Amino acid sequence: MDTELLQQIQEALGYQFKDPGQLCEALTHSSRTDDRLKSNERLEFLGDSVLGLVICRALYDRFPRYQEGDLTKIKSMLVSRKVCAKIAGQMGLVQYLRLGKGTDRSSAVNGSIAAGCLEAVIAAIYFDGGLEAAQDFILRLFEPLIELADAEQHQNNFKSVLQQHCQQVYNRTPYYELLDEKGPDHNKCFEVGVVIDHRRFPSAWGVTKKDAEQMAARNALIEMHVIEPENE
Repeated sequence: MDTELLQQIQEALGYQFKDPGQLCEALTHSSRTDDRLKSNERLEFLGDSVLGLVICRALYDRFPRYQEGDLTKIKSMLVSRKVCAKIAGQMGLVQYLRLGKGTDRSSAVNGSIAAGCLEAVIAAIYFDGGLEAAQDFILRLFEPLIELADAEQHQNNFKSVLQQHCQQVYNRTPYYELLDEKGPDHNKCFEVGVVIDHRRFPSAWGVTKKDAEQMAARNALIEMHVIEPENE
């Protein structure tokens, strides 16, 4: 790669390499070389782990009340190949990829190959500037997505929202009471109420206990003015 092109890529990345050779390797797909050790595959392997570490730490710090399962779900959304490919596309990384003949017409270029390229670039930055440089690069790209992923995970998950609110505000965990059930065994519906620190909130019915618990949690959130009544 010539100096001018390398500078253009580094400006797109928002990072200046001390050793531009690392960047060249990160942008070299295995289809471009006879020796796969000279491609970006090894960097991709490492970059995947660096990305996971930085995202895990960011989520751990950002959401101190989340259980391990909640953190895992959000992390999985963020580091997915789909998200990495989308970010690589938005940055224009695909146009700088060094691909073998014919590969540039593959549908994978904008999918798995693009995702792998982003991971390889992350590893290259890690080698060139250390973990702090890689972390700065990753968070600059993923910060807006962290909030979005959190919102998507908890959309209509009123039980999760209620639990977080209660732990943060009251240092208590909501308790769900089964108050009633009606109908034959094959077609029952259930009434559930929420109790928080001896305070009872309006109950709700559902075709399953889980549905009833979600609606009961919603009622509690409305009564506590955490959400508006029109939020479905």
